[in-house]
Parts: sequence; C-alpha cells; structure tokens
Amino acid sequence: MHRLTSSSPSAQRQRGISLLESLIAMIVAALGILGVVGMQMRTLTDSQTTVRRAQAIRLIEDLSERLKVNPNAMTDISAYVSGFSDTPSPGNCGTACNHTALAKYDLGIWKQNVAASLPLGQASIFLAPSEPTNNRRQLGVMISWRENERDTSTNFKDALDAVTGGGGSGSVSCQAGRTCHLQYIPVSARCAPYDKGGSITTTYYCS
Repeated sequence: MHRLTSSSPSAQRQRGISLLESLIAMIVAALGILGVVGMQMRTLTDSQTTVRRAQAIRLIEDLSERLKVNPNAMTDISAYVSGFSDTPSPGNCGTACNHTALAKYDLGIWKQNVAASLPLGQASIFLAPSEPTNNRRQLGVMISWRENERDTSTNFKDALDAVTGGGGSGSVSCQAGRTCHLQYIPVSARCAPYDKGGSITTTYYCS
C-alpha cells in the first residue's frame, strides 16, 4: 500500500513564487523586445525621411541646372511660377524651340519628375518675396510629400517641417499632413535686367 503525501505549504509557496518570477521575467523580456523593435522602426522612419529629403534637394538642383541652360530664364522668370496642384503640360521641345517654350517644357518635365520621385510628391515654385518687381533674381522652391502615402488621416505625423516662404504675394506654406523642403535658387544671369531709372520698360542684356 502506498501512502499519499501532500506537499507542505512552504513548498507550494515556493513553486508559486518561482512561477511569478518566471512571468515577470517574460514580461520584462517582452518589453525589451518591443523597445528594440520601436527603436528600429523609428530609425527606419528617420532614414526614409532623410532619403526623401535628399531626393528633394537633388530635384531642386535639377531645376537650377535647367534654369542655367535657358539663357533667357531671368526674362521668363514668371513662366516658372507654379502652385502645388498645377500639372503643366511640357509640350514638345524635341526640335528647336524658343526660350518661352523651353521654360514651359522644363517646368512640365520637372514637376512630373517630382511626382514620380516622392510619395505623393508636389512642388510649388514662387517668386522670392522682398525683391523689386523689375529686378527679380531668385525663385523659391518648396517640395512636399507624404511620409506615408497610404495614410489618409491628417494627424498621422505630429511634427512637420512646416516652413513658410516669405509673405505677401510670394507666400507659400507647407501643406497640412505633409513634409516639406524649402530652398531658394538663383536664376541664371546670362540675360540680366538693367533698370535705367524711372523707365517703364526694363532692358535685358545677354552675355
């Protein structure tokens, strides 16, 4: 005959404490893993933002080079002005075209490149504020994109690089729910304006 024995109360308490310690260790380990995953996700997000900002800078450099190629870019500076939602047709410059058609072509192709290079990418080009109307030599360029193009909410990102390009008629602001990069670029001075003083018509001299 076997005698049935029961565990002592102290042994039961010891097993209960061991089980509780194991559960606490599992919770601490899970929190540590979640912390590491969160850091990796944040690093990935920051890396994507850095890459997209670098793309925006390259796109602005491309526009600057296009302005340098057009010797009459300063004469046609207003032809490059374009809002975020504008989608100008580039036309056709496969054959020889004049400087006005070249400005239209460059603007259309460039805005297509912005849309193709960044998630929901858009760009606004505006006349630099605080410059005299008869001697404009700079363009402001603001490129905007969505960090998560599948997220349609307006508060998916707490802090935006919200910047404003001056005031008055040349003002432009970063759109809500988007990240923006603002940069001013000089317009080619191969054809520079000359104000004779009091003259209604500005004369351009090209090198």
